Amino acid sequence: GDDTLSVNVFAPDSPARAGGARHPVLVYIHGGAFVQGSPASPWYDGGSFARAGIVVVTVSYRLGFDGFGLLPGAPTNRAVRDWIAALEWVRANVSAFGGDPDDVTIAGQSAGGGAVLTLLGMPDAQHLFRRVLAISAALTNVPPARAATATGRLAARLGIAPTREAFAGVDELTVLTAQQALESERHGSIIASVRSRLAEGLTWGPVVDGELIPRPTLDALAAGVGADKTLVLGTTDDEFTMITDGLAGPLRFVPPALALAALGVGHAMRWRYIRDNRAQRRLGTAAFLGRYATDRIFRDTVPLVARARSGSPTWAYRFSWPSPTKRWALHCLDVPFWWDVLDADGVARLAGPHPPQELADAMHGAAVSFVRTGDPGWPRWTPDERATRMFGAAPSVPTVAADGYASVRALVD
Repeated sequence: GDDTLSVNVFAPDSPARAGGARHPVLVYIHGGAFVQGSPASPWYDGGSFARAGIVVVTVSYRLGFDGFGLLPGAPTNRAVRDWIAALEWVRANVSAFGGDPDDVTIAGQSAGGGAVLTLLGMPDAQHLFRRVLAISAALTNVPPARAATATGRLAARLGIAPTREAFAGVDELTVLTAQQALESERHGSIIASVRSRLAEGLTWGPVVDGELIPRPTLDALAAGVGADKTLVLGTTDDEFTMITDGLAGPLRFVPPALALAALGVGHAMRWRYIRDNRAQRRLGTAAFLGRYATDRIFRDTVPLVARARSGSPTWAYRFSWPSPTKRWALHCLDVPFWWDVLDADGVARLAGPHPPQELADAMHGAAVSFVRTGDPGWPRWTPDERATRMFGAAPSVPTVAADGYASVRALVD
């Protein structure tokens, strides 16, 4: 509809802090694989942050083809331009809500986590924020050729030419329905879905257009873009492990090495990865494949980004608390803990009827500390130490692990 781009603002009751200083600002970009989601989710209620003296702004943006489709004569990366427009709106208007436009932290989860990392690597966005919190970031850099191919397939499905004029003549809901149908066809079975996601990534997402996004994010970070920004990033332990639960029976006699070979993993890498993930291997081949998908799509991003940033201030975490209803520390389970909204609608479905408030206190407190001071409260990640804050881990696990992402080293070295 016409009312696509909007913001929600949660402000502290007091207009300013002691001495007249304005409040720090948290701008949040929602997830949803760049094709779904909304800032209206009750899980993004900023009341807890506002009570801690932080102005929260949650933003919407164009999704799927509307946000990322590549068309001659149309602006590229329309969704990315929406993120920038929202941040510029914050810069111009957040003082009216008691916020400091020069003290902005951007945060997001899943696709939203990928969004904030994309912004971190964009030269034209650097003046709009100071800090970044990337939660389970699905970092996506779509080559222009693949973006054009996806647009062409959608046009063919609609029976139109892949032009701006042709798409403008099609009802928005019709385009959305065709987009969803193509995604269903692309994924098919569980194994086909995993292979497709690992090989190609998301269909729609930020396009390396040579203009707004001059080069892939990791390359930009390695070149020093965003080096003056502070960054916290991490993942849950088993973001996507549950997607292979239905294969536990069929795969119970299949060796992990054979399963990885079927996914195209080379000999040296798969044996090193198996060696580094013995504990997951004992849970069965289905769980092992789910962890591999988790590592390739989400968890290897943490050491890759930290390494690209070299000596820039970076903190890493892991969320290890397993869902009592879904078995795993799965994708999205950590979100209500970060926001301290454990009583929000839908949380019990993933976190059970009595999620641990002390875990929410620790995670939300770390987020508040980072937004206020630029320090979440544990040692930084360095090339030698790789310190990782462990949220919700077993009592035998140290609160800060010395090398929390060692199990993905075979995928990044």
